[in-house]
Amino acid sequence: MANNGGEETSGNSGVGYPRVALNERILSSLTRRSIAAHPWHDLEIGPGAPAVFNCVVEIGKGSKVKYELDKTSGLIKVDRILYSSVVYPHNYGFIPRTICEDSDPMDVLILMQEPVLPGTFLRARAIGLMPMIDQGEKDDKIIAVCADDPEFRHYTDIKQLPPHRLAEIRRFFEDCIPLTCILYLLVSNLNCAVIVVFLVAMHNNSHNANSFALVYPSLS
Repeated sequence: MANNGGEETSGNSGVGYPRVALNERILSSLTRRSIAAHPWHDLEIGPGAPAVFNCVVEIGKGSKVKYELDKTSGLIKVDRILYSSVVYPHNYGFIPRTICEDSDPMDVLILMQEPVLPGTFLRARAIGLMPMIDQGEKDDKIIAVCADDPEFRHYTDIKQLPPHRLAEIRRFFEDCIPLTCILYLLVSNLNCAVIVVFLVAMHNNSHNANSFALVYPSLS
């Protein structure tokens, strides 16, 4: 027990423990520096790559809040509320240990039934690619399905999706991204085979570097 001054009393509960004021104990814990795992650099691509890979969810399905990774701390921060009257049609995040031309990790839209909390990671499979250019830089989005969702895991190519779902995804990015972005048509998994090659290289070298660059031919 502790008295009003924050010090432990001489009761049985204090036997064997140092008599340290509670506020001093708190201050002592604040001075100890701890290092948490960083979801971008420390989370591995996963043992099933390139067929199935890990991705970190930043924004849950149905959210109007645009969360994004804070690169310094590794925490998920609020970037803004979407200006348009739209919500994210599916969970949105990034592939760990990747880096693209815009100096951000590779973006991925994960199709699945339920919204996922920001900061959660899950297993996904790429089925297509949405090439984009944002202010002169490539800002492509991988379209993937959750590998552990029985409703979506059987999809292997974006052409297998219902046409309305593709139109919904395209319209969302048209409405919520800046006007400086150029949005191309969704392309099938046949055209993004280079992603698989990239993920293989990334998986094979995951213990030798912290991040990997994505380089591929123009898909426009």
